Amino acid sequence: MEQIVSVADQTIRRACGFAAFGVSATMLALCFDLVLALRVGAVLTSAICLSLFIQACRAPFADVRRTELYSVVGRSLSLPRDRTQRLLGEVLAERYLWHADRAAVAAIALWAGALMLVCLRLLRALLLG
Repeated sequence: MEQIVSVADQTIRRACGFAAFGVSATMLALCFDLVLALRVGAVLTSAICLSLFIQACRAPFADVRRTELYSVVGRSLSLPRDRTQRLLGEVLAERYLWHADRAAVAAIALWAGALMLVCLRLLRALLLG
């Protein structure tokens, strides 16, 4: 079971890493306006969180034989097909939700950073104004 969770984490983290690279590159391209960069990063990270949540909802019902997890560990399981489907589907759903939770925390941090910078800009405009 530990190996199944480990492989599921690896596959999900690889996809999240590519998504984070894309978000980071987009934010870097917008670094001329820090508030805009943080807002775009927050929106894209929120989209990643939403897609992970949708994947978690679909995982128990989707055919696990089409997943990377099945190709690595599923074939070595000596369980009936329906039990393998249920086991891997539940593991994938739980791990997708765990990663969606972390993506939500990152999105909240980016939203908070953008809000803080907007408040600082307003305060600065009022004081110097």
